[in-house]
Amino acid sequence: MLRFRGLPANGLVCIVLLMEETLTSTVQTKYWSRLEDGRVLCELCPRACKLNEGQRGLCFVRARENDGIVLTTYGRSSGFCVDPIEKKPFSHFLPGTPVFSFGTAGCNLTCKFCQNWDISKSREMDTLADAAGPEEIADAAVRLGCRSVAFTYNDPVIFLEYARDVAAACKDRDVCTVAVTAGYINPEPRAEFFSFIDAVNIDLKAFDDDFYRRIAGGQLEPILDTLRYIRSETDVWLEITNLVIPGHNDADDDIRQMSEWIFEELGPDVPLHFSAFHPDYKMRDVPPTPRATLRRAREIAKQAGIRHVYTGNVHDREGDTTYCAECGTVLIARDWYEILKWNLDNGACPECGARCAGVFEPRPGTWGARRLPVKMEPDGIALS
Repeated sequence: MLRFRGLPANGLVCIVLLMEETLTSTVQTKYWSRLEDGRVLCELCPRACKLNEGQRGLCFVRARENDGIVLTTYGRSSGFCVDPIEKKPFSHFLPGTPVFSFGTAGCNLTCKFCQNWDISKSREMDTLADAAGPEEIADAAVRLGCRSVAFTYNDPVIFLEYARDVAAACKDRDVCTVAVTAGYINPEPRAEFFSFIDAVNIDLKAFDDDFYRRIAGGQLEPILDTLRYIRSETDVWLEITNLVIPGHNDADDDIRQMSEWIFEELGPDVPLHFSAFHPDYKMRDVPPTPRATLRRAREIAKQAGIRHVYTGNVHDREGDTTYCAECGTVLIARDWYEILKWNLDNGACPECGARCAGVFEPRPGTWGARRLPVKMEPDGIALS
């Protein structure tokens, strides 16, 4: 059970919520099998780690214990925060609303450009400074007025069991769940994972298998399979992000091929976000993405037939704004994460009546660009 104290009238930078649930951080999983040589095969993702007793997979959080695979970070988090939903990014899912965000540690890819590397590449359990059970997270979201909970910061497929239980608790309270993921997951666990998610943003890192192998430590085809599956086999709202890295995945032909594939395989209504790269982790020698590159990518994608294309991590009002795909009327004008104008009439353009693809409420949220760190602790509350 969660105990919560009211917010101060003069604003809030950080809150601490009181928890009363005792958690175990190690739980059994089911996506594994035994090999003839005595090792255990993890079947969660295409990496297919083969583990002896006591070994961990590349993701670090799934390990062999007592002749099976366990998740070692259940109920543990690298941090909780209330963010604008647009930051994930989602432009067509409950615009303007706050989302209760959290992640754990580890990742099943090895992206050299990772911009959350201190979390995703962590091999230290003290990174997981916070803890909360599914009920506490769902209650916190309700108390803080969040319409959704986001599995983010690191890839949630590796903490599937934790995410699943959080989603169940959220559903009981009419709170949505959204995932920010690379989509690097095998078909059977994929079906379970997306059975409880309301919206997902897939990080399509490039449209080049060689890039995935050299730069991200994975393969392209499983990601494309995940995108096809979400679009054709589920009702999950889908958006896609492509981080544009100068000299690596920013060639016009690459962007055109990716955009044409999205149009042909997923349809014209899947929003596509081109985000600017900033030097980090093992790619600090690569320059930031120029705004002009993002704008060029946006035009290429629009020419390929994608109706809603956005730019991110740069100040670009045009690239933040949602337009009617039929007549060009401004439907949602944004400046960064702030909604400046709401011009949707029950999800449709007021000028031509065309419906805008997405999940919209009659009115937008009013959260704006605020970021609210949340601290879960067993004893005490602190405001600053």
